[in-house]
Amino acid sequence: MKLRVAPSSIKTIGRSARAEFIVEAALVSRLHCRLTTDASDQLLVEDLESTNGIFVNGEKVDRAILKPKDILSVGRVDFEVAQA
Repeated sequence: MKLRVAPSSIKTIGRSARAEFIVEAALVSRLHCRLTTDASDQLLVEDLESTNGIFVNGEKVDRAILKPKDILSVGRVDFEVAQA
């Protein structure tokens, strides 16, 4: 699954129809996390107080800057970060 986040934008991942990226999978909260990009193309992920948290490269984090090849885990779904 590919998720595209444009520069200077904010997107959410979750099970709810309110999320921009809907992931219907076990352990994913209604609004699980937020992805934000800034003008310099940095990609930031923030946990939105989800039940099961977010993991970057296997480490539980509340917030992190993502880099190409990082693995973001939301519930049991893994996303590999790639540069567009």
